[in-house]
Amino acid sequence: MSLQNTNITSKNYRKLSIQVSLTGFSYCCFDTLNNVITSFKEIKFDTTSKTSRIEDLFSNAFKVNPELKETYDEVMVIHNNNLSTFVPTALFDENYLGSYLQYTTKVFETDHFTFDQIPNYQMNSVYIPYVNINNFLIDNVGSFDSKHANTILVEKILDNSRNNDDKKMIVNFNPGNFEIIVVQNQKLLLFNTFEYNTPEDFIYYILFTAEQMSMNPESFKLELLGTISENDPFYAIAYKYVRHISFMDVSNVKERNSFTTAQNQKHYILFQS
Repeated sequence: MSLQNTNITSKNYRKLSIQVSLTGFSYCCFDTLNNVITSFKEIKFDTTSKTSRIEDLFSNAFKVNPELKETYDEVMVIHNNNLSTFVPTALFDENYLGSYLQYTTKVFETDHFTFDQIPNYQMNSVYIPYVNINNFLIDNVGSFDSKHANTILVEKILDNSRNNDDKKMIVNFNPGNFEIIVVQNQKLLLFNTFEYNTPEDFIYYILFTAEQMSMNPESFKLELLGTISENDPFYAIAYKYVRHISFMDVSNVKERNSFTTAQNQKHYILFQS
């Protein structure tokens, strides 16, 4: 950290969070003094042209969004992919990061691995970051902290499960894949990512997971987050088979910004970074 950043007079109490993926990125600016989100934008890449390098797509977006070039006290980069897993601290060895991922994802010799510590819950989140995107960002925003999206997601869900002794299932729904998280009073019982094409795929994985976890569709609570809405077929099929279904309460996140409930559900991770 350079000296000028620690000097109180040069602090601008602004933080930039960027959630990155191969299909685009979203970012928001925080006023850290008042703990509110001052601006937010989502940028989708045109992925039809396979010739574009991801760095070029980022570079073009940075050119037309001057906010990304401004000065911030802190920059947080969130890697959003399904290349992550959680490891209890007691079983964790920093020298074997790749071995934790080999059961859930295809691991290559050339992959770079990293991890986030989650000390409150005695576990670590091991993941494969986008090295080329990191390199682009180092050149364009300078030094930054980074985390995996699932680290933020699971930590927040565990925080919210305090003093609730019932098993609860949370689904974070994204285009093409979704995460299923099962928690019980601040214990992570299950975390898994599934790819889907149809609503039938979606409900199959929910009911299969419920069966594995001895959760009765008549009684367990299913909470939804992400890009799912009440009027789409994925919601309709879940509503048909699971008695207690609702959208996660995001009112505490909403207090810090002026965005809709749907936007707060969709950008739950980014807005709490």
